[in-house]
Amino acid sequence: MTFHYPGYDVLARWDSPSFDAATRRVLAQRQHAIPPRRFLTAEEWELLEAVIARLLPQPERDDPIPITPWIDAQLHDDISEGFRHPTMPHQRTAWRQGLAALEGEAQHRHASAFTTLSPQEQDALLDQITNGHAQAPQWQGLPAEHFLIQVVLKTAVGIYYSHPTAWNEIGFGGPASPRGYVRMGFNERDAWEAREVR
Repeated sequence: MTFHYPGYDVLARWDSPSFDAATRRVLAQRQHAIPPRRFLTAEEWELLEAVIARLLPQPERDDPIPITPWIDAQLHDDISEGFRHPTMPHQRTAWRQGLAALEGEAQHRHASAFTTLSPQEQDALLDQITNGHAQAPQWQGLPAEHFLIQVVLKTAVGIYYSHPTAWNEIGFGGPASPRGYVRMGFNERDAWEAREVR
């Protein structure tokens, strides 16, 4: 992975006017209060970890940004975006059925668990699903492409980019509150924002 903001650390401004107590509390939780497994079964958790490792690989990190624990917490607490696509069941049902269908897809195509497939086989299987070629009967009533792209990937990316480690990758200075931004024009940057290195 190429980093355009080498050496940038958004948390270096922890005690600056950029962060208030509420922001510090949320960031500390995201970094250190990783939720335990409470909704997914151990098998579902392991499968989701494997899927996310293919969708958002983090091979350069000794300590990858945790994603599965936060998905599990959302499902346990039944926290959603407040709407759902008309073709989708309730989110808890969708996740259970979708994970079972992903596993069913691996069994159907390879007679093996998804977690035991090679990375190339896992990628090919996910690619087939996202391109409309799902075959497992467990998808019945659940649109496979929508589940994988709009539910799994969208949720995982949202969690990934809510973590300060990911903010460092993109030079994000954190929420606008409480400091706000001064230079609002195109290609302008405030003095405290990261400088991109090309």
